[in-house]
Amino acid sequence: MHPSAPHTTPRRALCRLGSYLVAGMALLGALSAQAQTTFTTTYRNGSTYNIYGKEPSAAGKYPVYVHTVGTGEAYDSAWAKAAIDAAVARGFVAATVQYANASFGSCSTISGRAKGIFNAASTSSAIAKLCARGKADCSKGIVTGGLSQGSIISVLAKNYDSRVQASMGQGTGSTYTVAYNLESCMANGKHAQPGERIRIINGERDMFVGGTEAIARSQAELVTGLKCTGRQSCFRSNGSGWYIVKDLEVADLNADHCFMGNLGVPGVQCSGILGVDPYYEYGNNQWGVKATMDWLKTFVRP
Repeated sequence: MHPSAPHTTPRRALCRLGSYLVAGMALLGALSAQAQTTFTTTYRNGSTYNIYGKEPSAAGKYPVYVHTVGTGEAYDSAWAKAAIDAAVARGFVAATVQYANASFGSCSTISGRAKGIFNAASTSSAIAKLCARGKADCSKGIVTGGLSQGSIISVLAKNYDSRVQASMGQGTGSTYTVAYNLESCMANGKHAQPGERIRIINGERDMFVGGTEAIARSQAELVTGLKCTGRQSCFRSNGSGWYIVKDLEVADLNADHCFMGNLGVPGVQCSGILGVDPYYEYGNNQWGVKATMDWLKTFVRP
C-alpha cells in the first residue's frame, strides 16, 4: 500500500495553492509576452504519431528540446505543455512527442520506442522532423526530458542521436514495481548519456520506483552514478545529479509519481485534477521546470 500523506486541512492547502497561483499569474504574463509560434507535425515509427511544439517567433536558429510523456499520458498533457512553454521561453524549438505509450515494457521494448523518436539515421523519426524545421539547428544541441516511461526514453535518447547533450527525467529509475527491471539499459554506464549530463527528479512517495524516499534516492543514484547517502539533493558542479521532492514542497502535499501535477489523491498515482502544480511551473526551486530548463540550456549553443 502507498504510505498515506501527512494530514492537512483543505483551508491550508487552498492557502498554499492561492499564494502560488498569484505569483504564477505574474510569471505567466511575463512568459506570454514573449512571442511564440505553435506548430504540429507527425512522424512514423510503424504507425503515424503526432508532435506538438512551439518555437520563438523571432528570426533565428535555435537548439531543440524534446519531451516524452509517461505511460498512458496524453502527449499534449498540461505537464508536457508546461515543459514546452518553459523551453521555448528560453530559446528552444520545443516539442512533445506522441508514441506507443499505452503500456510499459522491457528495455528492449522501450528502447525501440526511443529509437523511433530519436533515430538520427531515419528521415521518418521525430527528431528528423524537428531538426528539419526552419528555426531548428540541431547542431547547436538537442536536450530531452520526460516523465516515467518518457524519462527512460529521455535518458536513452543519446543511444540513437549523438547530438543529444543532456537529459532530464522525472519519476525515473531502473525498477518499476516488481514487474520491470531496466537495470541493463538504465544503470549508469549502460546508456550512452553520461551521468554527468543527467538530472533526475523523483517524488518521495513515488510508488512506481519504490514508494519511499530511500528507494527513490537509490534509483536516482543508480541512473546517474552519483551517491549522497541520506541526502535530499545531490548535484555535481555542472548541475547534473538528482533531487527528491518532499510532500511539503508540492501544493497538494503528495509528492508521488506525478508530483508536478496539482491536487493528487494520496495513494492514487497521477490523479491530479487541476493541471500543473504551481510550485513546479512557477516556483523558484531546484526541482521545478524553470530550474530544469535553465540547467538544460547550459549544454547547448545559443
